[in-house]
Amino acid sequence: MEIFYSFDIQDGLLRLDEEESGHCIRVLRHRAGDEISVIDGRGTMMRCTLLDADPRGAAARIEERVSGFGAHPYRLTMAVCPTKNIDRYEWFAEKATEIGLDVLAPVIGDRSERKVLKTERLERLVKSAAKQSLKGAIPEVREPVSVKDFIATVPEDAIKMICYCFDGEKHTVRELLAGADGCCLQPHVRKGQNLPETAAAQPCDSPDIYILIGPEGDFSPEEATLALQRGWIPVTLGNSRLRTETAALVATTMVYSELFRSESGSPVRVCGV
Repeated sequence: MEIFYSFDIQDGLLRLDEEESGHCIRVLRHRAGDEISVIDGRGTMMRCTLLDADPRGAAARIEERVSGFGAHPYRLTMAVCPTKNIDRYEWFAEKATEIGLDVLAPVIGDRSERKVLKTERLERLVKSAAKQSLKGAIPEVREPVSVKDFIATVPEDAIKMICYCFDGEKHTVRELLAGADGCCLQPHVRKGQNLPETAAAQPCDSPDIYILIGPEGDFSPEEATLALQRGWIPVTLGNSRLRTETAALVATTMVYSELFRSESGSPVRVCGV
C-alpha cells in the first residue's frame, strides 16, 4: 500500500507538495483517475482520486476519510538524550515511529556529549517511517530542551518513568501499565512497594505516558533527584546494560506490547518483554 502525505487540505480537495508529487507521479507513475491514499499527519487517512497529475503539485479529490488509521491506544512521549553518534539516534526515531510513538522530545542532560541537535532531518525521517508503517499520525519532533526543564513541565497526572541506575528497588514498565486494558490504569505492585500518588488510577481511553532516557554517561544525581521529587518512577529494562538508543527502543516496545491490542482483543506480546 502506497501512502502519501498532505498538509494542504480544504473543501474536499488536497494537494501534494513537490516532493510527494514527484514520488507519486514520476517514480510511481500515477495518472489522473488513479486512486491514491494520503495521510494528514494527524491520524486520518484519505482515499482519493487523483485529478491533476502534476509532478510539481498533484491534486486529488477526497472520496473517503478513515480516522485513527494505524493508531495505538495510548499517547507516548519518549524524552531521549541525543547520542554522540547521531545515526544511532535517527535509527531509534525511525524504529520507534514504526512501533508506536507520538512525541519525540530530545533532551540535553548535564552529562550529554551532544549538546546541539537539529530537528529538520528527524522530522523528515519520522514522516517517512509513519508512511512506511501505515500510520495516519506523524510523531511530533520537539526542539531540544534541558533534562531539568523537561522534567519540570510534564503534567503531574501523567504516567512518568525514568530509566536510571538508582540504588534500591525499581519497577518494570509492565507493573506501571498493568490494568491499562481495563477500566483504569491501576499499577499492580508487590507488597512493600510504594508508588507516587501520580501513578494511581488514570483514564484508560488513552493513557498519557512519558519515558525519560539519559545520555551515554547517564543522568546526573541532580537530574535524578529532581525527577523523583516531581513524581517520576524509576524503572528497569532488564539486566543487560543497554546503549541509549537501545534502551529507548526497548521501552517503546514494552509499552506497545503491553497496551496494544490485537484484532482478537488480546494484548500483543513480544518474546522476552
